[in-house]
Amino acid sequence: MTDLFSYTASRQLSQMFFAVLFFHGSEYLLAIIFHGKSNVTLKSLLISQHYILAMILSILEYLLELYFFPEVKEIWWMSNFGLLMVVVGEIVRKLAIITAGRAFTHLIQRNHEEHHKLVTHGVYSIVRHPGYTGFLIWSVGTQIMLCNPVSTLAFTVVVWNFFSRRIPYEEYFLRRFFGEYEEFAKRVPSGIPFVK
Repeated sequence: MTDLFSYTASRQLSQMFFAVLFFHGSEYLLAIIFHGKSNVTLKSLLISQHYILAMILSILEYLLELYFFPEVKEIWWMSNFGLLMVVVGEIVRKLAIITAGRAFTHLIQRNHEEHHKLVTHGVYSIVRHPGYTGFLIWSVGTQIMLCNPVSTLAFTVVVWNFFSRRIPYEEYFLRRFFGEYEEFAKRVPSGIPFVK
């Protein structure tokens, strides 16, 4: 039990808590800023049952490894690299939201609305889906920051799989809405490895 109150555990768990709190709080706040409070629901917090389960399992892995293999949690270069990934992922995602403004939504748009414009500048000139790229980096980074090998692998596979299915579905509608999307997609990578 004393390991739970060690410097390592206190630092890593508090970083994780702050990263999760900041990520979800800022997502909700930016949704209100760009779409208005009356158009935003708690779904904009991006917290689902699967997400809660994944986070609980990652904390459980952390605590079990802290008890049985505390030396794994002392790999500081890895933990710091994970923290860097969390910060970079957060920045990329928030740049995506701010750059797209009202065009950024948490739900895939199936109908073209007047304010919905194709965004190809800023971070979108580097990757087509910077919001997804940022979330992938952020989520995997949280687990590397905790030095959680099992959850690092699980988060990588699950998040990649989610976006590998979501991107083609979303781009189906983007191609219908914007005639220039095909050329944009040829020129700019998706931002998720191995997803064209």
